[in-house]
Amino acid sequence: MFEATLSRREVLRRGAAGAALLSTGSLFTAGNAFGRSGATVETVRWISPRGTLQVMDDFNLWVPLKMGYFKSLGIEAKLIAGSVTDALASTKFVAQNKADMGYPSPGVLTASIDSGMGVKSVWDVISGQVFNFGLPADSKITSPKQLKGKSIALGSSGWKVIVDPMLVELGIDPKSVRYVSAGSSWMQAVATGKADAGLAWEGLRAQLAGQGLKLKYLIGTKWSKHPSNVYSVRAADLDDADKRDLYTRFLQGVVMGLEFTKANPRAAAQITYRSLPDLQKTLKPQLALDSMLELAHAYGTSHLKGQGWGYNDAKGWSNYLKVVHDLGQTKKLLATKDVFTNELQVVANRKADAARARKDAKAYKLDKDFAQTKVRAGFTM
Repeated sequence: MFEATLSRREVLRRGAAGAALLSTGSLFTAGNAFGRSGATVETVRWISPRGTLQVMDDFNLWVPLKMGYFKSLGIEAKLIAGSVTDALASTKFVAQNKADMGYPSPGVLTASIDSGMGVKSVWDVISGQVFNFGLPADSKITSPKQLKGKSIALGSSGWKVIVDPMLVELGIDPKSVRYVSAGSSWMQAVATGKADAGLAWEGLRAQLAGQGLKLKYLIGTKWSKHPSNVYSVRAADLDDADKRDLYTRFLQGVVMGLEFTKANPRAAAQITYRSLPDLQKTLKPQLALDSMLELAHAYGTSHLKGQGWGYNDAKGWSNYLKVVHDLGQTKKLLATKDVFTNELQVVANRKADAARARKDAKAYKLDKDFAQTKVRAGFTM
């Protein structure tokens, strides 16, 4: 879900060096963000923060892309893998007009705005905390507040900027914990007792279980109100009625992708999985579905609260902005109005053809592999 996780799913070895761009079966050379003059289909370039597209996380984009929802909305969606080496690519590319919509973490978004980049969130993918803490299966820790004085494994020392605000939210002084940078095997260090806890996130738990790691989790959404990765655009574009309309239509497609997934999770997983040949080499269909279900439930956080998909929660953002300012991660105490807007989110939820998406989902034919998969009992989004 965030910029520093390039080693997860071992995608670092497969990540494209630089900004590899992928669309429906073809490569794309970045050009005019809004298509050729007079064209009926306009292009939106969306950039990932991971340096790869070979993950189940973006099912809400692959579904509308493959099902033709973006096309019916007059949009050609171009998915950009992003930069392996530049953690700020998901905001920098947008600010430099090399992409139109980024997917930065709250830390990267706020640091970018603080440094003068003109970007703003228009869609909070989870509208809550995506990160968790993983523990050894036999750990006696039952509350995140018990992490005070403990050791926390990270894949990179850079992840400290993610964990520090989480600890402050819990009332824990970050200086009281000991960070252990363990590289790509950081959760193995937790499983073997070399660290008391480790940073994890939704979508990763199923994969770690598939690797045979015995872990339990302190799920972030149960105790944290901080925001997660967002879809952000150039702030100046929000003053242009045509561009606001374009991004709103893009988000309508996203809503349709989410409604399709809610109606038939296995079909959404199949569409996403079959779009990602490299991922198929490392994940079996059931594990891919399980990973997607973790994320899908999280993506439904604001929808389950009656706020629609993609809602930016003002209270959560306000608290987060104060925390990162107090920690010195931003020089200025940013105002929520400078960081996000829900105006496009409201319209996109209202205008999206959810009925069409649900109908398509129910009629979708599963292939033999996904017909054998199972959705966990009690799944909601």
